[in-house]
Amino acid sequence: METAIVIVFILGYLAITLEHSIKIDKLVPALLMMAISWALIAFGLDNFSNWFDSDNHSMVTGFSSLPHHSDLHGESKMSWFENTLLHHFGKTCEILIFLIGAMTIVEIIDHFNGFATIKKFIKTKKKINLLWIMCILAFILSAIIDNLTATIVLITILRKLINENKDRLWFAGLIIIAANAGGAWSPIGDVTTTMLWMGKKVSTIELIRLLIFPSLLCMLIPTIIASFLKPFREEFDPPKDNSDDNKYGSAMLYLGLSAIVFVPIFKTITHLPPYVGMMLSLAIVTLVGEILSSKQFSVKDLNDSTLNQAETHSSSPIFKALSKIEMPSILFFLGILMTVAALESLGLVFNLGKNIQESIPINFFVILLGFGSAVIDNVPLVAASMGMFDLEIDNTVWHFIAYSAGTGGSMLIIGSAAGVVAMGMEKISFFWYLKNIAWLAAVGYLTGACSFLLFQSL
Repeated sequence: METAIVIVFILGYLAITLEHSIKIDKLVPALLMMAISWALIAFGLDNFSNWFDSDNHSMVTGFSSLPHHSDLHGESKMSWFENTLLHHFGKTCEILIFLIGAMTIVEIIDHFNGFATIKKFIKTKKKINLLWIMCILAFILSAIIDNLTATIVLITILRKLINENKDRLWFAGLIIIAANAGGAWSPIGDVTTTMLWMGKKVSTIELIRLLIFPSLLCMLIPTIIASFLKPFREEFDPPKDNSDDNKYGSAMLYLGLSAIVFVPIFKTITHLPPYVGMMLSLAIVTLVGEILSSKQFSVKDLNDSTLNQAETHSSSPIFKALSKIEMPSILFFLGILMTVAALESLGLVFNLGKNIQESIPINFFVILLGFGSAVIDNVPLVAASMGMFDLEIDNTVWHFIAYSAGTGGSMLIIGSAAGVVAMGMEKISFFWYLKNIAWLAAVGYLTGACSFLLFQSL
């Protein structure tokens, strides 16, 4: 049965990797392999000799000799199965609720056209200056609103500045590198760092302290090299912007970003899970958004009895924001995290980690993990690594994993969420990115990794 579960995982992974070739969204194989894996565990529960205790990060003693079911509420295989499933579902939902909250705040900001405030600060007509502005903004914004959202925002702004798609491709490639680098040193900058943070593998202060310099090098080196390339040595003429400004845009931008930044502070003060702080931030941003939105209604609209409930909802910022949430991404994370949890529950991930530690240096493994994240989605890689190693919080290995998984994905266009969304928005070819951008990302990744290892050895 264990072999069957592993085969399901491999086949599901292949389908996720080849999503663009087989024309099936990656959430479908993710959900299928989650459901099938747990169903196989349920059917073959009496045949498993090992079970992994996720709370204590150790194998359950004498699992094979336990009864299938106990009427006296004692330990049994079924009780371990139910408690483990509930444990992993709860931990996964913590991450998903956190992401939904962050995505909703960003959409509320966009509802008020808040990101147009950023565009107003860009006055240059030189491509090299624009390159540095975009990369610095990507590095900073991704640490605040996550690398995926930062990429969407900056490419949207880029479209308003440069008409030619072939010129935007180069900027989009460097934005991907900078966004992934910026997301690696922030607990809310990338799904993987959020997973490590919420899984109590890293703390906010230590994550920032240890990774901000390697991440900065990972962004700076490719940007410096790109500055000497021909596509960035010219000038551009920005098109006229005919979009309407929202008088509350700037206020909502600053409020929304401040609310997201407040989440780690709230966790430090209250010691509550991060999703609680994110829900508080969402409530505050939503409240202000609803108040400001109501001020935009005319008296006629308020007194119009013909307005139905649907029309009232459609004018609400929170209603519009929730309708734009990337639910396919949320369901994908649910499927992949719960699938890895199934493998972890059987002790397969833990045993793999022990074998790796005994065969190769752990730092070398983490570097390889970075290259692996360029091919395979970094979410399951990090989820698997969390079950592999029994290490204390803020062990340097966890921070190195956060860096490698977050920045290594930049080496291929399909290796990160930021890359995939940029690929869709600008129609970036896989092979064009491989030829022109991949080597820059690799140089940046290895430079940052070497600097991290160097500082740890001092």
